[in-house]
Amino acid sequence: MDDTLAGSGAEKNAERLTALSDGIFAIAMTLLVLDVRIPPGLSTDGFREAFIDVLPDLGAYALSFWILAGFWRDHRRIVRMVPPVEKLPLRFALVWLGAIALIPFPTSLLSEYADQPLAVSVYAGTVCVTNLLELAVLRTSLRGSGPHGRTTQYTARSVSADLVCTAAVFAVSVPLAYGFSTPVALWSWLVLAPAKIVLNRRYPDTPPPVTG
Repeated sequence: MDDTLAGSGAEKNAERLTALSDGIFAIAMTLLVLDVRIPPGLSTDGFREAFIDVLPDLGAYALSFWILAGFWRDHRRIVRMVPPVEKLPLRFALVWLGAIALIPFPTSLLSEYADQPLAVSVYAGTVCVTNLLELAVLRTSLRGSGPHGRTTQYTARSVSADLVCTAAVFAVSVPLAYGFSTPVALWSWLVLAPAKIVLNRRYPDTPPPVTG
């Protein structure tokens, strides 16, 4: 009976954490678009200039939405494997959600001051730290939940590789912004596209069958 009650409580805690995280992701993704606007009442020339001026905002919005979508996807995979419902994993999960809620701020900085190394570094640093926090949620959850099957271990490696790759790319862009230029740092983020393709091929949705 006690084990049943404990399991039921863990499931409820996991459901609450999932609901909280979904709400924070929804708010953060919505806030991203608030800086993307063109004032009304402009002349034809003014509208064209305003439209060109808003393109960096659209770019920052698209980038951050893509990153948040990746965080959300990985979070759902982690919760399905090992719900971070207590002690250290839960603490890491709450700090990680705080970092998720912060993403609109560096996104706004990046859209307005993409030529400033500090703005690029704040954005890159926030994304890097957020990835590492999610990785901490995963690893501490696995450590505290006993032995795991082959599928769980495979998925954990897949998620870990994705998080480490993204954190590394954004971390490297910080010295690039100061040592070279902000455009070099920004363009370096495109490395994520082929890196994600390689990782997806290395870790397909289901583990390969055991041979031999």
